[in-house]
Amino acid sequence: MEIAAQEGLLGPLLLARSAIDRSAVLRGDAEWLERAWADAATRVVVVDDGQALIRRNGEDAELVLLSTADAPEGERYLLGLDAEGIAYFAVAASPATRPGSFNRIVSPLDPSEPGEGQTVTAGLRQVGSLLGDLDAGLLVYAVALEAWHSTHEYCPRCGSRTEVRAGGHVRVCPKDDSQHFPRVDPAVIMLIHDDDDRCLLARGPQWPEGRLSVLAGFVEPGESLEQAVAREVSEEVGVRVADARYMGSQPWPFPRSLMLGFFARATSTEFVLDSEEIAEAHWFSRAELLAAMESGEVRLPSEVSIARRLIETWYGAPLTGDW
Repeated sequence: MEIAAQEGLLGPLLLARSAIDRSAVLRGDAEWLERAWADAATRVVVVDDGQALIRRNGEDAELVLLSTADAPEGERYLLGLDAEGIAYFAVAASPATRPGSFNRIVSPLDPSEPGEGQTVTAGLRQVGSLLGDLDAGLLVYAVALEAWHSTHEYCPRCGSRTEVRAGGHVRVCPKDDSQHFPRVDPAVIMLIHDDDDRCLLARGPQWPEGRLSVLAGFVEPGESLEQAVAREVSEEVGVRVADARYMGSQPWPFPRSLMLGFFARATSTEFVLDSEEIAEAHWFSRAELLAAMESGEVRLPSEVSIARRLIETWYGAPLTGDW
């Protein structure tokens, strides 16, 4: 895999990688789109409810990319061109409808199954850290477009069924000609540290015991990112913060978020928890966090998340191992 670290962060943001040109200028060229689809070199990602076909290669994985002749029927979305000029599309359809033949599909990353050459259906949470740059970028893009299209079939103004245009990047209402574009919801995610250089980790009520992470929340209308950081921390745990510092961003298409990572300094440390959002919150020194992880008391977010990168950047080293 070709993975580079994000500037300012310790380690890569695994869902912020790509190796394609999105080729926006080609989306409105209907003749080019048809020629590209007819090209035997063109490759297709089949995506169904955020899942795609994945082939295991030992500890890594790769997308199963189909030719257009083997792709199932479904909505098509242009993803772009690679450095060699090969076009990539996504098709929203169940892989079970594909005309081609593949290895038996099993449950995602079933540990009882042999890994080498195994074909599975899996999503970004399971395989995002195992894919190379090209495949990771293609799958994030395809999943995000499929999720938006699945919930925007009808015009919000008149209720008419909309039509897919511009290679899957616009939906147009045939009745009032209004255009509707894929949504991205900005969300801030922040590691809060205090003057003793402890970090704040918390658990939502819906999470299992011991699973802790940094705080996060959606940006509200008319609000800056820095204001959102301060508001969310205050609302969720009652801590005041200052000096919000941007660290990096990562798409999180579950279904349409863009996670904007920050560090911020706490100017107060007493907790007042919003019980609907936060079940528990704790301050950790580096030694305390490592000891809690080694004992099994604390488990961190997955490697594919920006939350994990923020924690590791504060800690100063990768936090590896079966926590």
